[in-house]
Amino acid sequence: MSVASRMLNTPTTTRLSSSLTSSASSRSPLFLSSNFALPSLLRLPPILKSSSPPFSRVFSSSLPSTSATTSMGDAPDAGMDAVQRRLMFEDECILVDENDKVVGHVSKYSCHLWENILKGNSLHRAFSVFLFNTKYELLLQQRSATKVTFPLVWTNTCCSHPLYRDSELIEENALGVRNAAQRKLLDELGIPAEDVPVDQFTSLGRILYKAPSDGKWGEHELDYLLFIVRDVNVNPNPNEVADIKYVNRDQLKELLRKADAGEEGLKLSPWFRLVVDNFLFKWWEHVEQGTLKDVVDMQTIHKLT
Repeated sequence: MSVASRMLNTPTTTRLSSSLTSSASSRSPLFLSSNFALPSLLRLPPILKSSSPPFSRVFSSSLPSTSATTSMGDAPDAGMDAVQRRLMFEDECILVDENDKVVGHVSKYSCHLWENILKGNSLHRAFSVFLFNTKYELLLQQRSATKVTFPLVWTNTCCSHPLYRDSELIEENALGVRNAAQRKLLDELGIPAEDVPVDQFTSLGRILYKAPSDGKWGEHELDYLLFIVRDVNVNPNPNEVADIKYVNRDQLKELLRKADAGEEGLKLSPWFRLVVDNFLFKWWEHVEQGTLKDVVDMQTIHKLT
């Protein structure tokens, strides 16, 4: 980053590429024991513990919030899984510009419609968790068949969005994103909050990518990459997760081989494949060496295609 860029505190961007092919693996859910650490639950800075909200203005969006304008009974996609449909209409994602500045909020439904993504006004903040056990194996999940975007694909431990709420809008040290990650690890994988203290997540960097899921849905995300090393209890939510497994580096390379060969009809999520192709294996070495902080780069936003 140039001296001028650092003085302006403006994120730099880089462009990297990946082949977005698919992969997966066998089905055998794991339920693992853990030595519980002292709990470190969702963190709020002192200002957010007061009765006054920390944001003095209400953000607006060029896209109307579907949850505010359409009743659940009259909404489109009435055949969608009931739980996933509720989340699509009720969850409000955080809209950002390409420098990760908040510009508004809109329903999860609206910002994942491919037609809205193509209009250029659906970029939203997201996170991807990479959870390793103390044997330095990475926990993967297969998304459930009921997921609206990318059903039944294999991906990293947990992928979701911070929501437009005080506790998940905190930008200092990516605290809002880490709070959201703790929430979703419980929602999707049944991992208790005390197993994944928010201060144990390392935010390594950010990527910006766009990917279609099918003709109707897709992703356009500014994605925070969160790494954590913990032995955890896992109890997957079947509405969110079809299967889980831990892999070492060689096992993941075998999944990539299958993806490249098109074997077994198995698929990887596009964001996971981008991280694998550009960063994961070199960062994995730092996981094992306990030197993750050496590769933290929260100034650069990597534009991956």
